[in-house]
Amino acid sequence: MELGLLVLRLVVGLLMIGHGTQKLFGWFAGHGPARTGTFFDSLGLRPGTRMALAAGAAEATGGVLIAAGLLTPVGAALLSAVMITAIWSVHRPAGLWAAEGGYEYNLVLLASLFALSAVGPGNWSLDHALGLDMAGEGWALAQLGAGVLGAATILSAGRATARRTGSAQPAGGR
Repeated sequence: MELGLLVLRLVVGLLMIGHGTQKLFGWFAGHGPARTGTFFDSLGLRPGTRMALAAGAAEATGGVLIAAGLLTPVGAALLSAVMITAIWSVHRPAGLWAAEGGYEYNLVLLASLFALSAVGPGNWSLDHALGLDMAGEGWALAQLGAGVLGAATILSAGRATARRTGSAQPAGGR
């Protein structure tokens, strides 16, 4: 089980670090904050560049925490907030399947983060080394709730900015 948890944490965590640095620095064929910000503006996530930096920072930080197995529910909550925001603002209209632009991939990540928070990062983690017991159903539900709250806050902030600036209707406000 320890090896399985380590592999899951490393794959999810390292890929999310990469995904975040695409937004933050344009690494790994990413678009960086300006171009990602333009896309975010088009989704109603305004101001786009600031939202892109926040999403990138959440993904990179959450990815580091998950990969290291440190404060696992905190890392999971950061990543869950970004995934829920992406589902709502980008993938929801396309339905479930990723082949059609849907939220299948995001849902798999959410389930993985929930499971890691419920089971814990395993003995080969910094949580274990530091004696932190932050695993269980309560932690899993709390991180998912924090992710929902974070996503709702981001989506609401984008709508409020759009109203103040008189720009087009943001995503999710159909």
